[in-house]
Amino acid sequence: MATISKTTKSESAKNIRRGWHLFDAKGKILGRFVSDITKYLIGKHKPSYVSYLDMGDYVVVINASNVHLTGKKEKSKVYSRYSGYPGGLKQVSFAEMKEKKPEEIIRHAVMGMLPKNKLRDRRITRLFVFIDDKHPYHDKLKIKN
Repeated sequence: MATISKTTKSESAKNIRRGWHLFDAKGKILGRFVSDITKYLIGKHKPSYVSYLDMGDYVVVINASNVHLTGKKEKSKVYSRYSGYPGGLKQVSFAEMKEKKPEEIIRHAVMGMLPKNKLRDRRITRLFVFIDDKHPYHDKLKIKN
């Protein structure tokens, strides 16, 4: 007869297996699309998820230049950063950002959705964003929407 264990086996860092996932941004709405990416970077799609370990997978995003916003946000959204010095406020509109660095739009949105804790920097390093559909990770990927 088997005995029932009264302890729960916790996940350890050495048992974490990281997968690779491909997301295509063509025609997608930014916020809804990025929430799915964030789920895979954190690792919440895994049944063994625990919040205190970095269990996330690698995520490759293609066609970043084809992402959209809803409503009037394409014209009115502004990305701001401040250096801390007088006159150090820099503001870039969504249209300028989409023209110059479309991959930063997705990276900025993902950073905003990740939890603000010690694991954030490690998680964002596993995100690879490409402007078009050319990328060097063909042999590692599973295709996601």
